[in-house]
Amino acid sequence: MSAMSDMIRKMFAEGDAKRDAGLTTPDDVVRYDDIQYADDEPKWQMLDVYRPKNAEGKLPVILSIHGGGWVYGDKEVYQFYCMSLAERGFAVVNYSYRLAPEYKYPASFIDTVTVCRWILDHAEKYGFDTDHIFGVGDSAGAHMLSMFACALTNPEYAKICGFELPEGFAFKAIALNCGAFLIERGEKEDMTTQLMGDYLPHGGTPDEFRLISTVYHVTSDFPPVFMMTCPGDFLKDQPMKMIPKLEELKVPFIYRRYGDQNDDLAHVFHCNVRLEAAKLCNDEETEFFKKFI
Repeated sequence: MSAMSDMIRKMFAEGDAKRDAGLTTPDDVVRYDDIQYADDEPKWQMLDVYRPKNAEGKLPVILSIHGGGWVYGDKEVYQFYCMSLAERGFAVVNYSYRLAPEYKYPASFIDTVTVCRWILDHAEKYGFDTDHIFGVGDSAGAHMLSMFACALTNPEYAKICGFELPEGFAFKAIALNCGAFLIERGEKEDMTTQLMGDYLPHGGTPDEFRLISTVYHVTSDFPPVFMMTCPGDFLKDQPMKMIPKLEELKVPFIYRRYGDQNDDLAHVFHCNVRLEAAKLCNDEETEFFKKFI
């Protein structure tokens, strides 16, 4: 494991523990925990489902792909954020996936595909409206969500990636929060490119970087997008890499930049459910989704 990955695991874990200290399951949410969706690595291949407690029948679904630099994170550190989405009228699937460097690309995508099949197979039991599936992802999770959305809507790209896609699964719309969409080496390596050494099988060759840079693989069939960032987001320039492609292909999108110089919000601030800015962002994203129901 690189020093960068080791630092991220320690630093992010401390920050997430501080962020969520004292939070408990909301009274208006029912949760189904620790459901195993695959047998390759039970420690990681687990998911939770959250629903509004008083909701009956099938609900639109949100699939959450957590962030963490491809090397950190699990469903536990996203539970309160995901339950806040459920409170807004959705059935939310919050899952852990295998992390780099122990499991390199495409292990995390194989897990994502498996979870999507699980959603389709368990729609009746958990009340999933599979005609209205949405996706949220932040940071590395936003990158993964954008790649997966490309694979679902670009057959040539899916073939190159080697994904065996879940038949009948499609996103009505997605939210890409503080994400990375063009990954390339500059004169000086940044955190993202350093992590590629742990994430990618060959450490980040030019071909690998092009494969995972979704700006090259978006088509006009890409789902509608809510994209956001903030002044304290170290990836705040990345939306400007993706937006021209969305405009060129006439893919519907909304772009939001939350906060200002007097409210210098940090990377993935929306996961801190105590923040008013997070409430606003999550309200606006879920309202965006509801336009497609």
